[in-house]
Amino acid sequence: MFEPRANPQANVKNDVLSGLTVALALVPEAIAFAFVANVDPLVGLYAAFIVGLITSAIGGRPGMISGATGALAVVMVSLVLDHGVEYLFAAVVLMGIIQIGAGVLKLGKFIRLVPYPVMLGFVNGLAIVIFLAQMKQFQVEGANGSMTWMSGSALWMLLGLIALTMAIIYFLPKFTKAIPSSLAAILVVSILVIVFGLDVRTVGDMASIAGGLPEFHIPSVPLTWETLWIILPYSVILAAIGLIESLLTMTLIDEITETRGQGNRECMGQGTANVVTGFFGGMGGCAMIGQSMINVNSGGRGRLSGIAGALFLLCFILFASSLIEEIPLAALIGVMFIVVIGTFEWSSFRLFGKIPRTDAFVLILVSGVTVATDLAIAVVVGVIVSALAFAWDTAKRMEAETHIDENGTKFYTLHGPLFFGSIHSFKQLFDARNDPQDVVIDFADTRVCDHSGLEAIDAVAERYLNAGKTLHIKHLSPECRELLTKAGNLVEVNVIEDPKYHIADDRLA
Repeated sequence: MFEPRANPQANVKNDVLSGLTVALALVPEAIAFAFVANVDPLVGLYAAFIVGLITSAIGGRPGMISGATGALAVVMVSLVLDHGVEYLFAAVVLMGIIQIGAGVLKLGKFIRLVPYPVMLGFVNGLAIVIFLAQMKQFQVEGANGSMTWMSGSALWMLLGLIALTMAIIYFLPKFTKAIPSSLAAILVVSILVIVFGLDVRTVGDMASIAGGLPEFHIPSVPLTWETLWIILPYSVILAAIGLIESLLTMTLIDEITETRGQGNRECMGQGTANVVTGFFGGMGGCAMIGQSMINVNSGGRGRLSGIAGALFLLCFILFASSLIEEIPLAALIGVMFIVVIGTFEWSSFRLFGKIPRTDAFVLILVSGVTVATDLAIAVVVGVIVSALAFAWDTAKRMEAETHIDENGTKFYTLHGPLFFGSIHSFKQLFDARNDPQDVVIDFADTRVCDHSGLEAIDAVAERYLNAGKTLHIKHLSPECRELLTKAGNLVEVNVIEDPKYHIADDRLA
């Protein structure tokens, strides 16, 4: 774990230098995601600048880096192709408004519902996605326009520079921490390529990053209901993906830095950033786990690191585009490979055989779905599967102890929660036809959790009524007594205090 530094000057230096490192790594990522979304590279770069600046300044997680991401870009493709980039800007504004609403309603707390196996699957899946994204740099365009894998001296040159970058990042901190090792690696490899005139691909080979300041621009779309129905589905999906990715990345950074971010504030910060981005010609964005890991590993802890990264990126666009375009892609690939190694939870391999099989299955499932589709779907699938597995396991815990006293009364003492998953087991516990005339069901050691549980009690009560038996139901909460229908007059007022829990039931609304 990283220890906070007490020296404010050291913190400022680390934040600024790590911000510079992040800005260098942001350039090819923003350009690549802009290509994915079928928009101009500057649309991606402006999003990285504006979203990164605003979320770093007012968001809920200092040290976390936000910008244009691939998860959002994939969703934007069809909107841009079908309706044009102006509709994308409008969708980004609406996306931001939805995210602000999530923050106002304090929905950020629901990130607590994400189980740990889902978190592990999310981290491992994103590490694989980051790794696979770098594989495109190992391909070249063939004579017929198709992409083929590199070979020969060009491949060995690329691999050698990547290995040199990774070696510098790994070994430099053992000698000095005066400069972030990722930044030093990028500078050293860039100087080698320029001095020796090595024939390798550079940032400039992807696209030019030269441009001016982003300008205020109201999206040129008709202000009609038809426009709203076009952009609303995209905005909802983009808002959900952005918040899920941001809140999960925040949780990961919390664990690394041993500090705690503010989920609802992050929702509002992300939303504000996207609203502004939409009005300044950006493609929107959210937290970036790769750049956040680069920042944290380079010593960036405060808000200044993200602010510095955004401002450096703007300076690259305005003044230093020609220099940044000379950076070899091999150096940036090496940095991202280190991020992959640091992000992937290698310890998860040791967990197999030690954790429940359902947890292991969820871990693998979320990783696979993250790679195959996107983060939001993966997390939702993981949470649903985890919840169903928990419900199934909990349902099997419904059981009863029975005995008959000297008066011939049969007692059922229940154990385990009564909810939709356990009502089948609950009903099978009772034998109304063969039970004695007087029966007592004691709920002291159980809890009725939902409407399904209430209906199950009513069903059992009706069995005994139809069989002409006398049934006593003890130790139900006041809410349960009020909501029961068939068994309402069978519920005793107990001499000991009844439970005081509340249940989730639509009849309470």
